[in-house]
Amino acid sequence: MDTPVNPADQALARLREDFQGHRIWRATRYDGRLGDWVATLHDPKAGIDPTVICNTAEELRKALTNELSRAACRPRPDPRKWVRR
Repeated sequence: MDTPVNPADQALARLREDFQGHRIWRATRYDGRLGDWVATLHDPKAGIDPTVICNTAEELRKALTNELSRAACRPRPDPRKWVRR
């Protein structure tokens, strides 16, 4: 028996696999149906904004790719600065 695969479930699984520094989920609308695509930052190396909300999986993928680029450009603190002498 072939079980039908929901494309939205596949997109969600791919996003979760590709952007493991975020918790990715679908918001629930007021009427109980699935709504926006949401990513919450859990690894500071994966982004800047704590939460990213988009209308579609494709938009969220673009936004999270941009977040990765922004995080890569962020200056890293110098750990020697915090060493007590």
